[in-house]
This record gives sequence, C-alpha cells and structure tokens, in this order.
Amino acid sequence: MAGLLCSLSAVAGEVGLAGILGSRAMLMIDGGEPQAVRVGETVGGVRLVSIQGDQVVVEIGGKKRPLRIGQHAVGSVSADGGGRIVLTADGQGHFVTTGTVNGTSVRFLVDTGASMISLGAADARRIGLDFNRGQKGLTNTANGQAVVSRVMLDTVRVGDITLHNVEALIHQTEMPVALLGMSFLNRMEMQRDGSTMTLKKRF
Repeated sequence: MAGLLCSLSAVAGEVGLAGILGSRAMLMIDGGEPQAVRVGETVGGVRLVSIQGDQVVVEIGGKKRPLRIGQHAVGSVSADGGGRIVLTADGQGHFVTTGTVNGTSVRFLVDTGASMISLGAADARRIGLDFNRGQKGLTNTANGQAVVSRVMLDTVRVGDITLHNVEALIHQTEMPVALLGMSFLNRMEMQRDGSTMTLKKRF
C-alpha cells in the first residue's frame, strides 16, 4: 500500500479550478492547495491560457481544456468523443485517473483484480452514500477480510464515458484511492499498448 501511495503522489496532470481573482486563477494541481497562477504562467506542468468571465482555459498534457469553478481536468485521460478514453500509466505502471460518481469527483485506480468499483469511507461520505443502506458482506483485501456494503451507483463517468446503474462496494475503512473494478470495466473493450490503455464503451 505504501508503494501505491508513493506512485499516486508522483502522478502529474490533474488540475482543478478553486476560484478566479482578477487576472489570476486559483488552481489546485494534483490535489494540492490552491495557488494563484497568472495567464501565460506554467505551474506543475499546467499552463493557464486565458481567463474569460467565470471560465478559464488551461493547457494540460498538451491539450487545452476549459474549466469552471469546481471542475477538474486530467492530463492522463484523452477522449475522442466516441465513447472511448485513453489512459496513460504512471511511473509505477498504474493507471490512475479522475472520474465522477453520482456527479462527485473521485480519484480512481484501474484494477482488473477488483470485482466491483470499491470506495473508501471518505469517498462514500463525499458522494453521499450510506454504508448502512447497502447489502453487507465480507471481502478479502491485502490486509485481510474487510466489512463492505454493496450498493448501486446511479452514474460513473470517466472521460466522456458515462455508465448508469453500476455495482460498487463501500468499505468501512479508508482507502488511498478508489478502485475502478470490473463492474465498470466489464462494460468496456480494453486494449493495452505499452504505457497506454484504451477503454471503449460496449454497452
């Protein structure tokens, strides 16, 4: 788990917009504290291209992306608009990305060994999921058996792919990152090519 935490901290390319102060945007890069960035300035691999009203344009991973306050963009994910996303592995070979569950931003690790999407206690609380309302059970983890609650998620979105009614497990304990398991991945065509993974929606 320590190795996973280290690899997550090395992943670059996620930016969120916390606010706009005149000619500067308050950007949160890789989950860090908001920092004031001027137009044309590059911080942490993210360049602020422009500020227009309540929207900014950032360049991340070589692509320009519009952001409004509260929105996030991820440089390691590209979408072609056709229900397909391309993920890029980090230095440890993990595919980590940011998506949304029921409209709330969640950090995911692609895990083909997980039967379902798995959410830690903190993520579940942020999303508004009630552990006590799901179907209780036990699951085996690297740290032994854990009590989990099986729930149905209304929507899960990664890139431009949105799935509805996706099964997930809520863990009673905290997790360093949510797992994007097979309840999502089974509905994809998956293709691995070196350091990239392409997911295409099947149904």
